[in-house]
Amino acid sequence: MAVSDLLVRRSWLLKTMIAMPLLAVALSGCGTAAKNDTFDLSAPVSGSGPQMKGRQILVQQPTALQALSSDQIVIKVSSSEIQYLAKAQWSDKLPRMVQAKLVEAFENSGKLGGVGIPGQGLAIDYQVVTDIRAFEIRAGGGSQAVVEISAKILNDRNGSVRAQKVFSQTVPTGGGSNEAFVKALDRAFAGVTGEIVDWTLKSI
Repeated sequence: MAVSDLLVRRSWLLKTMIAMPLLAVALSGCGTAAKNDTFDLSAPVSGSGPQMKGRQILVQQPTALQALSSDQIVIKVSSSEIQYLAKAQWSDKLPRMVQAKLVEAFENSGKLGGVGIPGQGLAIDYQVVTDIRAFEIRAGGGSQAVVEISAKILNDRNGSVRAQKVFSQTVPTGGGSNEAFVKALDRAFAGVTGEIVDWTLKSI
């Protein structure tokens, strides 16, 4: 065997010997990683607003403070302190989930000509712009799920605000488990979403 071949072989063996312990560490880390229960949100099946088949709307991704712009579930311990629900998470970052469920709720109503998000190329009439102000469990004597979302309807042709309103729902958790907390948040969100859909249909 040529000297050059021996050098190449020794270099390959050395790299393999270094890489194998690193791989073992990585795999052991994966095996001990904590697994969180993952939760989704639901959307209302229908709305009670008027038919607006001649209108198409675009639902922007909501804005939110950093504490709400993640997949963590917020527990508000006091007016100035928040924590995150242990061993639990949303299935995506909260603003993306809220946007997706708002689109789903508008589509479920069956009362619009079209519903979309940025990048889908719809010829839209109005934009629904939202801000998540609260999406949390408020701890205390009787814990409650609180969801508060402000919404604006923008005329896409001239940028003027057609209407704006703040929507809020508070639901008792009825228990101290992760499942009870998430179910209460889901009910509060479904209530707010249904109100936003009906209000939008009446405003455009």
